[in-house]
Amino acid sequence: MTIFSDAPIIGVSTGSALPRRAWSNAELIAAKGLDSSDEWIKARTGIEQRYIVEDGETTFTLARDAVRQALERGGVDATEVGVLVVATCTPDLTFPSVAALVHGALGMPQACVALDVNAACSGFIHALAVARGLLATSDAGYAVVVGSETFSNLLDWNDRGTCVLFGDGAGALLLKKEPLLKKEPGAEGRGLLGFKLGADGACAGMLQSSAGVARGRTAGVVTMNGREVFKQAVRQMGSREDVSALLGEAGMELSDLDWLIPHQANERIIEAAAKALDFPMGKVISTVAHHANTSAASIPLALNHAVEKGMVKRGDSVVLQAFGAGFVWSGALVRW
Repeated sequence: MTIFSDAPIIGVSTGSALPRRAWSNAELIAAKGLDSSDEWIKARTGIEQRYIVEDGETTFTLARDAVRQALERGGVDATEVGVLVVATCTPDLTFPSVAALVHGALGMPQACVALDVNAACSGFIHALAVARGLLATSDAGYAVVVGSETFSNLLDWNDRGTCVLFGDGAGALLLKKEPLLKKEPGAEGRGLLGFKLGADGACAGMLQSSAGVARGRTAGVVTMNGREVFKQAVRQMGSREDVSALLGEAGMELSDLDWLIPHQANERIIEAAAKALDFPMGKVISTVAHHANTSAASIPLALNHAVEKGMVKRGDSVVLQAFGAGFVWSGALVRW
Protein backbone atom coordinates (compact mmCIF):
# COMPACT_ATOMS: atom_id res chain seq x y z
CA MET A 1 0.00 0.00 0.00
CA THR A 2 1.28 3.43 -0.95
CA ILE A 3 -0.09 6.47 0.89
CA PHE A 4 0.54 10.06 -0.19
CA SER A 5 -1.00 13.11 1.39
CA ASP A 6 -0.97 16.87 1.09
CA ALA A 7 -2.18 17.14 4.68
CA PRO A 8 0.22 19.60 6.35
CA ILE A 9 1.33 17.51 9.30
CA ILE A 10 4.83 18.30 10.50
CA GLY A 11 7.30 16.91 13.00
CA VAL A 12 7.76 19.30 15.94
CA SER A 13 10.16 17.62 18.34
CA THR A 14 11.58 14.28 19.41
CA GLY A 15 12.22 12.58 22.73
CA SER A 16 13.87 9.43 24.01
CA ALA A 17 14.24 7.32 27.12
CA LEU A 18 16.73 4.57 27.90
CA PRO A 19 17.15 2.25 30.88
CA ARG A 20 19.63 3.38 33.53
CA ARG A 21 22.27 0.79 32.67
CA ALA A 22 24.14 0.10 29.45
CA TRP A 23 25.72 -3.34 29.07
CA SER A 24 28.83 -3.75 26.96
CA ASN A 25 29.30 -6.98 25.04
CA ALA A 26 31.93 -8.12 27.52
CA GLU A 27 29.71 -7.37 30.52
CA LEU A 28 26.77 -9.24 29.00
CA ILE A 29 28.91 -12.26 28.11
CA ALA A 30 30.30 -12.46 31.65
CA ALA A 31 26.95 -11.95 33.38
CA LYS A 32 25.04 -14.48 31.27
CA GLY A 33 27.86 -16.99 30.74
CA LEU A 34 27.55 -16.73 26.96
CA ASP A 35 29.67 -18.73 24.55
CA SER A 36 30.64 -15.64 22.57
CA SER A 37 33.12 -12.76 22.45
CA ASP A 38 33.12 -9.01 21.99
CA GLU A 39 34.93 -9.44 18.66
CA TRP A 40 32.41 -12.01 17.39
CA ILE A 41 29.43 -9.80 18.22
CA LYS A 42 30.91 -6.61 16.75
CA ALA A 43 32.11 -8.33 13.57
CA ARG A 44 28.70 -9.85 12.82
CA THR A 45 26.37 -7.15 14.06
CA GLY A 46 28.24 -3.91 14.75
CA ILE A 47 26.74 -3.89 18.26
CA GLU A 48 29.01 -2.69 21.07
CA GLN A 49 26.47 -2.26 23.87
CA ARG A 50 22.76 -2.25 24.66
CA TYR A 51 20.51 -0.93 27.44
CA ILE A 52 18.54 -3.41 29.56
CA VAL A 53 15.71 -2.57 31.94
CA GLU A 54 16.04 -3.11 35.67
CA ASP A 55 13.47 -3.08 38.48
CA GLY A 56 10.95 -0.29 38.04
CA GLU A 57 11.69 0.16 34.34
CA THR A 58 9.11 -1.10 31.85
CA THR A 59 7.85 -0.47 28.34
CA PHE A 60 5.31 1.92 29.85
CA THR A 61 7.80 3.95 31.91
CA LEU A 62 10.15 4.31 28.94
CA ALA A 63 7.28 5.36 26.65
CA ARG A 64 5.99 7.83 29.24
CA ASP A 65 9.40 9.46 29.68
CA ALA A 66 10.06 9.68 25.92
CA VAL A 67 6.66 11.27 25.30
CA ARG A 68 7.15 13.70 28.18
CA GLN A 69 10.50 14.81 26.75
CA ALA A 70 9.09 15.30 23.24
CA LEU A 71 6.24 17.41 24.65
CA GLU A 72 8.58 19.52 26.78
CA ARG A 73 10.90 20.15 23.85
CA GLY A 74 7.95 21.11 21.66
CA GLY A 75 6.44 23.42 24.28
CA VAL A 76 3.17 21.47 24.17
CA ASP A 77 1.12 20.44 27.19
CA ALA A 78 -0.18 16.88 27.43
CA THR A 79 -3.73 18.28 27.56
CA GLU A 80 -3.32 19.48 23.96
CA VAL A 81 -2.63 16.01 22.52
CA GLY A 82 -5.49 14.53 20.50
CA VAL A 83 -3.83 11.33 19.25
CA LEU A 84 -1.39 9.00 21.02
CA VAL A 85 -0.12 5.88 19.24
CA VAL A 86 2.40 3.54 20.88
CA ALA A 87 4.28 1.02 18.75
CA THR A 88 5.30 -2.02 20.77
CA CYS A 89 5.24 -5.80 20.84
CA THR A 90 6.42 -5.96 24.46
CA PRO A 91 3.56 -4.34 26.43
CA ASP A 92 3.47 -4.26 30.22
CA LEU A 93 0.09 -6.00 30.25
CA THR A 94 -2.00 -7.98 27.80
CA PHE A 95 -4.49 -5.16 28.31
CA PRO A 96 -4.96 -2.26 28.70
CA SER A 97 -2.64 -0.80 26.09
CA VAL A 98 0.64 0.91 26.86
CA ALA A 99 -0.94 3.99 25.26
CA ALA A 100 -3.70 3.95 27.86
CA LEU A 101 -1.13 3.80 30.65
CA VAL A 102 0.84 6.71 29.19
CA HIS A 103 -2.38 8.66 28.61
CA GLY A 104 -3.35 8.31 32.26
CA ALA A 105 0.12 9.03 33.64
CA LEU A 106 0.52 12.27 31.67
CA GLY A 107 -3.04 13.52 32.10
CA MET A 108 -4.05 13.62 28.47
CA PRO A 109 -7.68 14.61 27.71
CA GLN A 110 -10.50 12.08 27.49
CA ALA A 111 -11.09 13.10 23.88
CA CYS A 112 -7.58 11.90 22.99
CA VAL A 113 -7.41 8.70 20.92
CA ALA A 114 -4.97 6.27 22.56
CA LEU A 115 -3.98 2.90 21.09
CA ASP A 116 -1.10 0.48 20.55
CA VAL A 117 0.17 -0.84 17.20
CA ASN A 118 2.05 -4.13 16.95
CA ALA A 119 4.07 -4.40 13.76
CA ALA A 120 7.28 -5.53 15.48
CA CYS A 121 10.38 -3.73 14.16
CA SER A 122 8.27 -1.90 11.60
CA GLY A 123 5.92 -0.68 14.29
CA PHE A 124 7.01 2.95 14.51
CA ILE A 125 6.40 3.71 10.83
CA HIS A 126 3.09 1.83 10.88
CA ALA A 127 2.11 3.83 13.99
CA LEU A 128 3.21 7.03 12.26
CA ALA A 129 0.89 6.26 9.32
CA VAL A 130 -2.01 5.54 11.70
CA ALA A 131 -1.40 8.75 13.66
CA ARG A 132 -1.14 10.81 10.47
CA GLY A 133 -4.51 9.51 9.30
CA LEU A 134 -6.22 10.15 12.63
CA LEU A 135 -4.72 13.62 12.94
CA ALA A 136 -5.55 14.63 9.38
CA THR A 137 -9.20 13.58 9.65
CA SER A 138 -9.99 14.90 13.13
CA ASP A 139 -10.15 18.23 14.93
CA ALA A 140 -7.04 17.37 16.96
CA GLY A 141 -4.03 19.64 16.64
CA TYR A 142 -1.27 17.41 18.00
CA ALA A 143 -0.34 13.75 17.95
CA VAL A 144 2.46 11.82 19.60
CA VAL A 145 3.91 8.60 18.20
CA VAL A 146 6.25 6.56 20.37
CA GLY A 147 8.09 3.28 19.83
CA SER A 148 8.86 1.57 23.12
CA GLU A 149 10.25 -1.91 23.74
CA THR A 150 11.74 -4.08 26.49
CA PHE A 151 12.93 -6.94 24.32
CA SER A 152 15.23 -8.19 27.05
CA ASN A 153 12.12 -9.77 28.59
CA LEU A 154 11.69 -11.95 25.49
CA LEU A 155 15.20 -13.30 25.22
CA ASP A 156 16.48 -16.84 25.68
CA TRP A 157 19.87 -16.21 27.25
CA ASN A 158 21.04 -19.62 26.08
CA ASP A 159 20.53 -18.67 22.43
CA ARG A 160 23.60 -16.61 21.54
CA GLY A 161 22.26 -16.10 18.02
CA THR A 162 19.48 -13.84 19.31
CA CYS A 163 20.19 -12.74 22.88
CA VAL A 164 23.10 -10.45 21.94
CA LEU A 165 21.09 -8.62 19.29
CA PHE A 166 18.42 -6.81 21.26
CA GLY A 167 18.11 -3.93 23.70
CA ASP A 168 15.48 -1.80 25.41
CA GLY A 169 14.47 1.82 24.91
CA ALA A 170 11.89 4.29 23.64
CA GLY A 171 11.76 7.14 21.14
CA ALA A 172 8.93 9.61 20.50
CA LEU A 173 7.90 12.11 17.84
CA LEU A 174 5.49 15.01 18.36
CA LEU A 175 3.39 15.92 15.32
CA LYS A 176 1.43 19.08 14.61
CA LYS A 177 -1.36 19.67 12.12
CA GLU A 178 -0.77 23.00 10.44
CA PRO A 179 -3.88 25.01 9.49
CA LEU A 180 -4.16 25.11 5.72
CA LEU A 181 -4.47 28.88 5.66
CA LYS A 182 -2.05 29.75 8.47
CA LYS A 183 1.22 27.89 8.42
CA GLU A 184 4.08 28.77 10.69
CA PRO A 185 7.10 30.44 9.00
CA GLY A 186 9.33 27.83 7.38
CA ALA A 187 6.69 25.10 7.47
CA GLU A 188 6.08 25.18 3.71
CA GLY A 189 6.86 21.81 2.16
CA ARG A 190 7.62 20.15 5.49
CA GLY A 191 5.84 17.18 7.01
CA LEU A 192 4.95 13.55 6.45
CA LEU A 193 4.92 13.35 2.67
CA GLY A 194 4.28 9.67 2.02
CA PHE A 195 4.28 6.08 3.20
CA LYS A 196 4.75 2.70 1.59
CA LEU A 197 3.67 -0.35 3.61
CA GLY A 198 3.70 -4.07 2.81
CA ALA A 199 3.57 -7.56 4.27
CA ASP A 200 4.14 -11.25 3.61
CA GLY A 201 2.39 -13.22 6.34
CA ALA A 202 3.51 -16.52 4.82
CA CYS A 203 6.92 -15.83 6.40
CA ALA A 204 5.58 -15.38 9.95
CA GLY A 205 7.39 -18.42 11.33
CA MET A 206 10.82 -17.11 10.42
CA LEU A 207 10.79 -14.49 13.18
CA GLN A 208 8.37 -14.81 16.07
CA SER A 209 7.93 -15.39 19.78
CA SER A 210 7.58 -19.00 20.86
CA ALA A 211 4.29 -18.47 22.70
CA GLY A 212 1.54 -16.01 23.59
CA VAL A 213 -1.75 -15.64 25.46
CA ALA A 214 -3.53 -18.19 23.27
CA ARG A 215 -0.53 -20.51 22.97
CA GLY A 216 0.98 -21.36 26.30
CA ARG A 217 -0.24 -18.34 28.26
CA THR A 218 3.25 -16.84 28.40
CA ALA A 219 5.05 -14.23 26.33
CA GLY A 220 7.51 -16.82 24.99
CA VAL A 221 10.99 -16.04 23.69
CA VAL A 222 12.37 -14.77 20.40
CA THR A 223 12.96 -17.41 17.72
CA MET A 224 14.54 -16.47 14.40
CA ASN A 225 15.81 -17.89 11.14
CA GLY A 226 18.71 -15.45 11.05
CA ARG A 227 19.88 -16.18 7.52
CA GLU A 228 16.44 -15.72 5.98
CA VAL A 229 15.64 -12.62 8.04
CA PHE A 230 18.94 -11.04 6.95
CA LYS A 231 18.22 -11.73 3.30
CA GLN A 232 14.64 -10.47 3.38
CA ALA A 233 15.53 -7.38 5.42
CA VAL A 234 18.17 -6.33 2.90
CA ARG A 235 15.79 -7.01 0.02
CA GLN A 236 13.02 -4.84 1.44
CA MET A 237 15.00 -2.00 3.04
CA GLY A 238 17.29 -1.91 0.02
CA SER A 239 14.43 -1.77 -2.50
CA ARG A 240 15.16 1.00 -5.01
CA GLU A 241 11.65 0.57 -6.38
CA ASP A 242 10.01 1.35 -3.02
CA VAL A 243 12.27 4.27 -2.16
CA SER A 244 11.99 5.72 -5.67
CA ALA A 245 8.18 5.49 -5.45
CA LEU A 246 8.21 7.47 -2.21
CA LEU A 247 10.56 10.10 -3.56
CA GLY A 248 8.96 10.29 -6.99
CA GLU A 249 5.62 11.55 -5.71
CA ALA A 250 7.46 14.44 -4.09
CA GLY A 251 9.36 15.13 -7.32
CA MET A 252 12.59 13.86 -5.82
CA GLU A 253 15.28 11.33 -6.68
CA LEU A 254 17.65 9.40 -4.44
CA SER A 255 20.36 11.95 -5.09
CA ASP A 256 18.08 14.63 -3.54
CA LEU A 257 17.69 12.72 -0.28
CA ASP A 258 19.53 14.17 2.71
CA TRP A 259 19.30 11.23 5.12
CA LEU A 260 18.28 7.60 5.35
CA ILE A 261 17.26 6.25 8.76
CA PRO A 262 16.81 2.46 8.58
CA HIS A 263 15.66 0.07 11.27
CA GLN A 264 18.67 -0.54 13.52
CA ALA A 265 18.84 -4.34 13.50
CA ASN A 266 22.38 -5.07 12.41
CA GLU A 267 25.13 -2.90 10.93
CA ARG A 268 25.72 -5.46 8.18
CA ILE A 269 22.05 -5.25 7.15
CA ILE A 270 22.21 -1.45 7.16
CA GLU A 271 25.34 -1.44 5.02
CA ALA A 272 23.97 -4.02 2.57
CA ALA A 273 20.69 -2.10 2.18
CA ALA A 274 22.55 1.18 1.56
CA LYS A 275 24.73 -0.56 -1.02
CA ALA A 276 21.65 -1.96 -2.78
CA LEU A 277 20.26 1.58 -2.95
CA ASP A 278 23.66 2.94 -4.03
CA PHE A 279 23.27 5.41 -1.18
CA PRO A 280 26.36 6.73 0.68
CA MET A 281 26.84 5.43 4.24
CA GLY A 282 27.87 8.95 5.25
CA LYS A 283 24.21 9.95 4.88
CA VAL A 284 22.84 6.93 6.77
CA ILE A 285 22.00 7.38 10.45
CA SER A 286 23.17 4.39 12.51
CA THR A 287 22.92 3.98 16.28
CA VAL A 288 22.89 0.18 16.40
CA ALA A 289 26.36 0.11 17.99
CA HIS A 290 25.02 1.81 21.12
CA HIS A 291 21.37 0.73 21.26
CA ALA A 292 21.41 -2.70 19.56
CA ASN A 293 18.07 -3.76 18.03
CA THR A 294 15.28 -2.04 19.96
CA SER A 295 12.56 -3.14 17.53
CA ALA A 296 9.85 -0.45 17.21
CA ALA A 297 12.00 1.99 19.22
CA SER A 298 15.00 1.83 16.90
CA ILE A 299 13.98 4.39 14.26
CA PRO A 300 12.68 7.06 16.68
CA LEU A 301 15.78 6.61 18.85
CA ALA A 302 17.97 7.10 15.77
CA LEU A 303 15.91 10.11 14.64
CA ASN A 304 16.14 11.66 18.09
CA HIS A 305 19.92 11.13 18.10
CA ALA A 306 20.27 12.73 14.66
CA VAL A 307 18.17 15.75 15.65
CA GLU A 308 19.99 16.20 18.98
CA LYS A 309 23.39 16.08 17.26
CA GLY A 310 22.35 18.62 14.64
CA MET A 311 22.68 16.12 11.81
CA VAL A 312 19.04 16.25 10.68
CA LYS A 313 18.09 19.92 10.29
CA ARG A 314 14.89 21.74 9.45
CA GLY A 315 14.07 21.30 5.79
CA ASP A 316 16.08 18.08 5.40
CA SER A 317 14.43 15.23 3.53
CA VAL A 318 14.58 11.90 5.35
CA VAL A 319 13.47 8.41 4.39
CA LEU A 320 12.66 6.00 7.22
CA GLN A 321 12.90 2.31 6.29
CA ALA A 322 11.88 -0.66 8.46
CA PHE A 323 11.46 -4.42 8.26
CA GLY A 324 10.15 -6.73 10.95
CA ALA A 325 8.39 -9.89 12.03
CA GLY A 326 5.30 -10.75 10.04
CA PHE A 327 7.05 -10.21 7.70
CA VAL A 328 5.95 -6.57 7.52
CA TRP A 329 7.87 -3.65 6.11
CA SER A 330 7.38 0.09 5.72
CA GLY A 331 8.92 3.28 4.47
CA ALA A 332 8.13 6.94 5.10
CA LEU A 333 9.27 10.17 3.47
CA VAL A 334 9.58 13.07 5.88
CA ARG A 335 10.75 16.61 5.28
CA TRP A 336 11.92 17.67 8.70
